[in-house]
Amino acid sequence: MIGFLIYMFMSARRRNVVYHNMDVSPGCRVDKKMSVFFISDIHRRKIDDKLLAKVQSAHEIDIVIIGGDLAERGVPLMRIAENIRKLAQLGPLFYVWGNNDREVGEEEMRELITRYGGKILDNESVAVPGHPCWGIAGTDDPSSLNVDIDSTLRFVNQYDNVILVTHTPSLFRKVEQLYEPRLMLAGHTHGGQIRIGKYGLQDKGTFRLKKGRAKLISNGYGTSTLPLRLGAAPECHIIVVNYGESVVKECFN
Repeated sequence: MIGFLIYMFMSARRRNVVYHNMDVSPGCRVDKKMSVFFISDIHRRKIDDKLLAKVQSAHEIDIVIIGGDLAERGVPLMRIAENIRKLAQLGPLFYVWGNNDREVGEEEMRELITRYGGKILDNESVAVPGHPCWGIAGTDDPSSLNVDIDSTLRFVNQYDNVILVTHTPSLFRKVEQLYEPRLMLAGHTHGGQIRIGKYGLQDKGTFRLKKGRAKLISNGYGTSTLPLRLGAAPECHIIVVNYGESVVKECFN
């Protein structure tokens, strides 16, 4: 039993980077790429230099997205600040609220994100730096009672393609009733965190690509309640998006 617990503890500390590719411009000559680094549910875990080196050796990152639950009650602000600082080294940083983040103080979280040049997506959309055809939109978390999907999507039509980020994947359906983003990202479920075979309290994380549109629900990088994992490996993601020259030209017409 002790050996099994040690195995689950060590499994929760793995630095797994999962790679995904998507082509959003069928029929076009693909000569543009955008690399998105997505990480969610860090909770109490530390971002270390080994993870950064692993990501940087794979791709030059265009944007970094933190999909909520960067923190939780009891996590020292110094650790949160250091995690943000390290992630901001990879590229321009965007963040959406998770259900646990405000437990350490909303003002404190806002100050830390902005200190390191990050952008909090408070039910809004902005352009992706260096990729003017692309927008990134983010919602607040339902736990805050501040979710406003109409505001989140208000200006998305000015972009040819949109990345939609929300901590809780149940919001995907509500967004899709109004708009179809090119890429949708979420976490929250931890993939069940501890699974017995195919059974878990939540579904395992998935990446689904269909007709040039993708949905990613991550297992998350950290853990909640118990620092253990089984059958739902910790993960962060690099999504390489290919899009064609003709799409770029249309942005400037």
